[in-house]
Amino acid sequence: MTLTTTRTRPDWPCQVKIPGSYDWERSAAKWLRELVPARYASYPALMRHPVLLARHAQIQVQHEIRVARTALQTARADLPGLGLPESVIEHTIKLYAAEVMQLQHIARSVRAVSQALAEHNLGR
Repeated sequence: MTLTTTRTRPDWPCQVKIPGSYDWERSAAKWLRELVPARYASYPALMRHPVLLARHAQIQVQHEIRVARTALQTARADLPGLGLPESVIEHTIKLYAAEVMQLQHIARSVRAVSQALAEHNLGR
């Protein structure tokens, strides 16, 4: 992955330095740690190997997308039974739809970082 490709790529997260720059792997690991449950920071293998952390983050985000989609798909049928007003139900549906879109963007960013980490790891 070239620096110019990464720099112009819309999926590259702004919190992660450009591959090849000083300390970019550390910035990638820091960003990825924010995407997985905090307890995973206690697993040394995930913390020592950013490419492994990236793999786990990909899986984590995919599960979150599935959860948000399920919540969105079932909201109109399930939420009225909870006694919620229609305005709250409509707001919740919009919230879930926005969350799905945000998570899909995060998933693309995680894939971009994962690919860069894997390429860097193979080049060692």
